[in-house]
Amino acid sequence: MSKVGIPHTLAYFIYFPLWKTFFEELGMEVVVSPPTTRAILDWGVETAVNDACIPIKLYHGHVAFLRDKVDYIFIPRLVSVRKHGDFGTETFCPKFLGLPDMVRLAVNDLPTMIDVRVDLKKGRSELSNVARHIGLQLGKSWKEVKRAQHKALSVHSQYKKLLGQQILPPRAMEILFGEKGKETMGEEQELTIAVVGYPYAIYDHYINGGLLDILSREKVGVLTQDMLSDRVLNREAYKLPKSLFWYFSNRAVYGALHFMDQQAVDGIIHVTAFACGPDSIVDRLLEIEARHRRMPYLSVVIDEHTGEAGVRTRVEAFMDMLRFRKEGQR
Repeated sequence: MSKVGIPHTLAYFIYFPLWKTFFEELGMEVVVSPPTTRAILDWGVETAVNDACIPIKLYHGHVAFLRDKVDYIFIPRLVSVRKHGDFGTETFCPKFLGLPDMVRLAVNDLPTMIDVRVDLKKGRSELSNVARHIGLQLGKSWKEVKRAQHKALSVHSQYKKLLGQQILPPRAMEILFGEKGKETMGEEQELTIAVVGYPYAIYDHYINGGLLDILSREKVGVLTQDMLSDRVLNREAYKLPKSLFWYFSNRAVYGALHFMDQQAVDGIIHVTAFACGPDSIVDRLLEIEARHRRMPYLSVVIDEHTGEAGVRTRVEAFMDMLRFRKEGQR
């Protein structure tokens, strides 16, 4: 059985159930790199170009981990995953668009790369074209590809429903694939905080200094933009004079605007990557909106030097302020 590798970062946190199901239905064994470690980060810093942001460096490290363990490595060229209607052109970050080329030139001894172009704004048939392209590269028939695509979309729909139940992606994947995971004790939550940003920054425990674990230990309920449906997110787009050009940036902005209007939300934390151009715009926009709406707001900047102690100090101070504010309102 041929093995296909999927890096445990970037779009993994949104689309892994779709990809895993599709490849397994085609008879492939899916191999995933482990959650980020110091060694993976070091490999990424060593191989990626110097001016890359930390998520791109991490991606190189995850690819380096997988290269001698698989027959294929899946690195899609993500251009667009939707038409954005009246809100203008929307694509992924330019480094997403060039990711297969960057990896190919930086990481030595790569296995065969599946670098299919994904540009779904072209229309409904484009997803089938993407699936067909992958199937041809793997020597599969159109009948096999159609069956795998149908099953993958069904699993992806189940995954989105789990997210909609305010379950974080790592736990939702465990539920979806029948894996045992850490169960919550159902303790009463003292605060509710919305954590927004790019999914590969929010859910990567190592690079964000264990942010979500810190909040969990402090009895904080966590909400993220990935728990919101596209319909809810897109409603927020009408509140802005103009949307941004980037898919993940728009999701972070729309999600934050939605949470700022929810009385149950006590504060917003934006996880942002140092040296990310689009994210610097997002952070400034959210800071202005939070100040205007009198919503407590904290920006947590991450890079290869981020440590848990620094993140914990800032987050605990933020929570102390939220508790003081909430007590004063009572």
